[in-house]
Amino acid sequence: MPEPYDVITMGRIGVDIYPLQTGVPLAKVETFGKFLGGSPSNVAVAAARLGRRTAVITRTGQDAFGDYLHQALAGFGVDDRWVTAVARYPTPVTFCEIFPPDHFPLYFYRQPKAPDLEIHRDELDLDAVRAARVFWMTGTGLCAEPSRSATLAALRARSAAQAPGEAQGPRATVFDLDWRPMFWDGGAQGSGAGDGEGSGSGEPPPTARYREALAHATVAVGNLDECEIATGEREPYAAARALLAAGVELAVVKQGPAGVLAVHRDGSTAEIPPLPVEVVNGLGAGDAFGGALCHGLLAGWETARIMRYANAAGAIVASRLACSSAMPYPHEVEQALADGAVEATGTMKAPGPAETAATPEAPGPPAEASRAPAPPGTPAPPAAPGPHGLSEAAGTAGPNNTPAPPGTPARQAAPAPPGPAEAPRAPGSSGTPGATP
Repeated sequence: MPEPYDVITMGRIGVDIYPLQTGVPLAKVETFGKFLGGSPSNVAVAAARLGRRTAVITRTGQDAFGDYLHQALAGFGVDDRWVTAVARYPTPVTFCEIFPPDHFPLYFYRQPKAPDLEIHRDELDLDAVRAARVFWMTGTGLCAEPSRSATLAALRARSAAQAPGEAQGPRATVFDLDWRPMFWDGGAQGSGAGDGEGSGSGEPPPTARYREALAHATVAVGNLDECEIATGEREPYAAARALLAAGVELAVVKQGPAGVLAVHRDGSTAEIPPLPVEVVNGLGAGDAFGGALCHGLLAGWETARIMRYANAAGAIVASRLACSSAMPYPHEVEQALADGAVEATGTMKAPGPAETAATPEAPGPPAEASRAPAPPGTPAPPAAPGPHGLSEAAGTAGPNNTPAPPGTPARQAAPAPPGPAEAPRAPGSSGTPGATP
């Protein structure tokens, strides 16, 4: 049998068309970059950057953007063998606006249906899913068929593979709660959180879907909004206890500027404050947190160490304009932990009243500026197509769209393009309030 993957992720993928300027409303942005997007896909990139062998299960459109995503995954060292095309649906694209430190609106274009929701159960390589040391899935994968049935089939395969007493080394099945109300039937009105009611369509509410998946997961990770959808609880410790009661062994509750809480079934608890960071773009920090979480679980570290490491990885990405190509290498995370803070790099600020918006000659330079050099003797990483990658569900400092601290000047709402918009969810991995795609 082939060597098992360290990490297999399953779910969303797309192309992020993001401004290469910060502090500029979307209607006035003149320069954009094209990036790999989709939270599970970027978690695979993040884990690969930390030296793990990763793959992603997802689907794209049969189009040029789909070709780009294959190239990007290969460039980042993520196996794309289970990334297949759907002829009848286009590859999704996502736009955002970047107003540091805590305002990063997202505009998803996933109509009439995203190809990554067309993952079919009979197309899964369940042997590989069973064998993977970490399997990562998300709440969005449960929002529609056939993705829902395929995701649950993968989870059941994982549960069946965990024979009691069998020594397999560190293994984890991670449920990223990833609550995106606009992707579900009934939207935000169909959450059914705490009341047992769905959207009126006769379908079980998202809460019921989440609980079904939690029964097969060993790790759950989410912000306070997501924990409330999954458990009906919003107070961090109550939410963690409810996640443990639902079946997981480790509950990770991201609390924005309050840091991250991790509670293990063995009774151990870790509450880690955020790492101070000058936020440039909060979109991607949650994915960096997720990749680092996988890395720490595989390394067998104690819970507090994993949380500190994941916090640092998220803070690094929050300090950069990019996402996928901004995912840190191990030496960068260790340096951030040693420094106790992260400084911003590679920013492009909005022009002043008498200035013209700066337009880079090519999209490459900003990405390069956002990358710290590897130490001497480190092999050069493969170059990924496009300037850099971005994430869908990451954030700057906190997972809960936390309001700016008192005294923060209010920002004028920027005009939104047509299409569903959502304030991004933040990962809880940096030191300022934030949000993520």
